[in-house]
Amino acid sequence: MTRPYFSKGLKGLIAKRIQTDLLRQGFTAGPLDKFIDGDFGGHTVTALTQLQMVRNIPTTGAVDEPTWQQLTHDPLPTLFERCLSLTASFEGHGFGLLQGNFDGAGLTWGIIGYTLSNGEIQALLAAAETAVPGTLSRVMGPLAAQWQAQMGKPRAAQIAWADSISAPANKAKIPPEWKSAFARLGDEPIIKRLQMDRAYQDYFLPAANTAKKLKMTSELGIALAFDMHVQNGGARLAALAAMQAQAGQIPEAEMRRAWAQKVAANSNPLWQTDVLSRKLTVATGQGTTHGSPYTLAAWGLGEFAAA
Repeated sequence: MTRPYFSKGLKGLIAKRIQTDLLRQGFTAGPLDKFIDGDFGGHTVTALTQLQMVRNIPTTGAVDEPTWQQLTHDPLPTLFERCLSLTASFEGHGFGLLQGNFDGAGLTWGIIGYTLSNGEIQALLAAAETAVPGTLSRVMGPLAAQWQAQMGKPRAAQIAWADSISAPANKAKIPPEWKSAFARLGDEPIIKRLQMDRAYQDYFLPAANTAKKLKMTSELGIALAFDMHVQNGGARLAALAAMQAQAGQIPEAEMRRAWAQKVAANSNPLWQTDVLSRKLTVATGQGTTHGSPYTLAAWGLGEFAAA
């Protein structure tokens, strides 16, 4: 039996791709207008089983390589895409979700939560405008001029402006017109490509190097390193320095758990419990994060050697 890559419990971008290909070929279950919801649940299992029966492949209700080849001519999602899908689910972001100054970052936007404070949102939109001139004014309308005026100011003034449009008390919400404008930006193909490129270059490749330092070679090891590069800055570096001497001296599964615990211990006390549950979920391949259960085998991530 071939390895199942995606199954019930998967959420996000890859789940939507599977559902879109099923619908395109006429395999659906449940309400048609709600089938493509990015949640690989019972209806997706039913539709997949229908496809497998018609195409005379094992009726597992999960996506292995033969089933994927019946869905699309595209290659299986890479390890990067699978790691990104998982971390994006943890972050609660699609390409277009914009949040206010809830954590001091000014604004947070995009597939893995790019921030204003780090200059990532500014760089993404500037790159989009360079690649496709007129994108901002076409998509954002009158808000484009306001955005560009604010981004011409020093970073501290940019964050102060972002804070001023962030609704009290937790500052996460922002005015609907800004939320809608950035949601529309997230639908632009150039924006999606740039967000994916930045996630790969600035987070995934450094994460692979970090995993190498700790001699973690499994998919779970790479996924853990990627999630840490996205969420944990100083805490990750401090934990890496503390754990590197044990690299290769203890089994990888033990290293993943120990590193997860060390990162959580080095995190802000307000977030330690959340960080620990999230990191242990990736380190062990299953757990509960933000109140939702995760089994990473459903996301195409396991103890397999990383490609």
